[in-house]
Amino acid sequence: MPRTNFQELLDAGAHFGHLARKWNPKMAPYIFDQKNGIHIIDLHKSIVKIDEAADMMKELARSGRKILFVATKKQAKEIVSEKADSVNMPSVTERWPGGMLTNFPTIRKAVKKMNTIDKMKEDGTYDKLAKRERLQIDRQRAKLEKNLGSIKDMSRLPSALFVVDVQKEANAVKEANRLNIPVIAMVDTCCDPTPIDYVIPANDDAAKSIEYITGVLCAAIQEGLNERKLEKEKEVEVAPAEEKPAGRKLRSRKNAKSEEEAVEAPVAEAPAAEEAKAE
Repeated sequence: MPRTNFQELLDAGAHFGHLARKWNPKMAPYIFDQKNGIHIIDLHKSIVKIDEAADMMKELARSGRKILFVATKKQAKEIVSEKADSVNMPSVTERWPGGMLTNFPTIRKAVKKMNTIDKMKEDGTYDKLAKRERLQIDRQRAKLEKNLGSIKDMSRLPSALFVVDVQKEANAVKEANRLNIPVIAMVDTCCDPTPIDYVIPANDDAAKSIEYITGVLCAAIQEGLNERKLEKEKEVEVAPAEEKPAGRKLRSRKNAKSEEEAVEAPVAEAPAAEEAKAE
């Protein structure tokens, strides 16, 4: 059963591509027609691709893996940040820090620095500092929060990337490709779909289009998270029922006792046999 509704996708304006003169020929398989100098995307193909990406993201969420959402363009950043937070996934919506994936240990150090500042405020060390030092720390903390706040809980590399606007987020796509991390992306008619593993042909400029497609994908992630939660609850319920250590100990003691009796019996009969031979 498809997750995406054709009419809702049409109402969101996901079928509007870029100007025909700015198109990328590699997007030809996903273009339905041209109207008033603008390419029209084939939404039937978009639906198939959205559902494929949704199934893949659901499986990742079900296995407990993280998907990093990347969208720094003005009309997408708030939508993507909100949707990612709703399913407890990390996101980058301000600026892509160079080397975030390829130089991940350095990024983790910056996140640890932010956590250290928070601890200073909690244990009272911050209050003992001079006013000028406190000001510098506050500015540093605000800068780190703006750039890395949404990934502070990401302790390892993500299992996949979801990108809005492949051209704008070219650095993120390159880093993911270098590390063989799958990339799911909304790809417009002016973009190159080659470096993308899961291409979603759609309008990546309209806020409604971004909101609808991101919403469908996040709903799939939520399904995966719910299934994972149910599986864990079942494991907890089944585990106590299977464990019966007391019964096993009793049986082993009985077996040991019967073995002792079997060993002792021949020893008791041995002297009687020796006396008979002596007579």
